Amino acid sequence: MHKWPEGVHVSRETEEKLSAFVSLLEKWNPRINLVSSKDIENVWSRHVLDSLQLVPLIQGQSRFIDMGSGGGFPAVVVGIATGIPGVLIESDQRKAAFLREAARLTQTHLEVLPCRLESVKVQPAPVVTARALAPLVKLLEWAHPLLQPEGKAVFLKGQQAVQEIQEAERVWKMDVRTYPSQTSSDGMILEVRNFNRV
Repeated sequence: MHKWPEGVHVSRETEEKLSAFVSLLEKWNPRINLVSSKDIENVWSRHVLDSLQLVPLIQGQSRFIDMGSGGGFPAVVVGIATGIPGVLIESDQRKAAFLREAARLTQTHLEVLPCRLESVKVQPAPVVTARALAPLVKLLEWAHPLLQPEGKAVFLKGQQAVQEIQEAERVWKMDVRTYPSQTSSDGMILEVRNFNRV
């Protein structure tokens, strides 16, 4: 089984499902490039653990929507770890096929919508997530119609996070909390609520 860093606890069943998901990713990756080839050997630390950081921020919600789900980070990991139903939006048909297979294999309640974020029709959710997709100002534009009024957006961000917040504040009024990433020294998690155009 996988060796977890201190402070990370997952059940045996969760770990088995995560392992099955990672094996599937390794099998599909040479064909459709779900994560970069240099990341594949660090997939647990670089992608799985990074995604697991969102679990405490999403736990207890009724459902979530993930934008630009790609290789399934964070959506498949969050779905496995929390059991919360999710809607995954991914415009690339091959990646959408991979996500469907990942949901089936891990018996996770995930619906995959193979369409563009601009044109998606879906019932708003209490949480919207995204990772490595676009600058914050763009993420907020896409997330706004997908989020319930009292909901929150949770984004995994890299070293540009502070700059992206400043840029977004020119266009959006918002309440934002930041959490340092446990997996990347310059990474950050943003929790954004009450955002509306200025």
